[in-house]
Amino acid sequence: MKWIGITLLVIVLLAIGAISLTIGWRPFIGPRARPLTGRKFEASPTRRARGQYLVESVGDCFGCHGEHDWKKHDAPLIAGTAGAGYTEFPLAGLPGRVVPSNITPDPETGAGNWTDDQLARAIREGIGHDGRALFPFMPYPDFRVMSDEDLASVIVYLRSLAPVHKAVPKTEIIFPVKYLMRSVPQPVTDPVPEPDRSNPTVYGKYLVSVAGCTDCHTPQSKGQNIPDMDFAGGFVLEGPWGRVASANITPDASGISYYDEALFIQTMRTGYVKARELNQIMPWWHFRNLTDDDLRAMFAYLRTLKPVKHRVDNTEAATFCKACRQTHGGGNQN
Repeated sequence: MKWIGITLLVIVLLAIGAISLTIGWRPFIGPRARPLTGRKFEASPTRRARGQYLVESVGDCFGCHGEHDWKKHDAPLIAGTAGAGYTEFPLAGLPGRVVPSNITPDPETGAGNWTDDQLARAIREGIGHDGRALFPFMPYPDFRVMSDEDLASVIVYLRSLAPVHKAVPKTEIIFPVKYLMRSVPQPVTDPVPEPDRSNPTVYGKYLVSVAGCTDCHTPQSKGQNIPDMDFAGGFVLEGPWGRVASANITPDASGISYYDEALFIQTMRTGYVKARELNQIMPWWHFRNLTDDDLRAMFAYLRTLKPVKHRVDNTEAATFCKACRQTHGGGNQN
């Protein structure tokens, strides 16, 4: 019987080693989460104004935490839904039901009883007010770069929203994603300084990160970004707006090398690339409120990206693409 015990021990050790080298132990023991603090962010007109700008013009928070008329080109926000969550976000391909929370200050159905640090931890670290790991459709991996002051401003602004009494159902993620996503949250324990606004490229990178541009403009396979395809487009978004693949926004000839600063600003303001209409799932209607200086900074950063050859054309029939392993317009030309 001794050999049976030795065999079982070897199997256990091999299993431990395999888990440690692959998915890790977070799916079993829960996400990394720092202890909550009692910090409170002092409100001021400056913080509220900056927070409103970040929420409504940069971070597209109400794109998910609000309801839109997706049939219209400017996807207008339905009155009275700003910050009130969404019954179920209408995006095909999600691993289950993802329901953005009511983040208005309503004490019963919203964030009225959440502490400032619960909000801060959710926004930048991916831990919900109840301690669960948030599905990274909430772009907290992007928000990790958000400065401490900008984070404070966002929370001050959210506290100023009109409370909306609206209960939303819980997010329900399917197995095994519901456990694997526990590995995504990461604590932010060091101070995050303000970005250098005197350097357009540096500040542009900051804005592009907080805006989550890479999330839609980078193709994925099994929930992971495809290596060397950053910002190269091909991520397919399907919902009430139709089926559309994101554009290649690298400075390659198959991307936006023909853009100049003026065309970039005009596109973000109008939702048109000259005569071509952008699909409304591209939140130009949100980014149109950015200042000219901030749009220039974002464009300056995009010009520094590595050019990636990847043709994406939604006016053509959807075909399989070897480069991104998705099916999108122009895919057979890659």
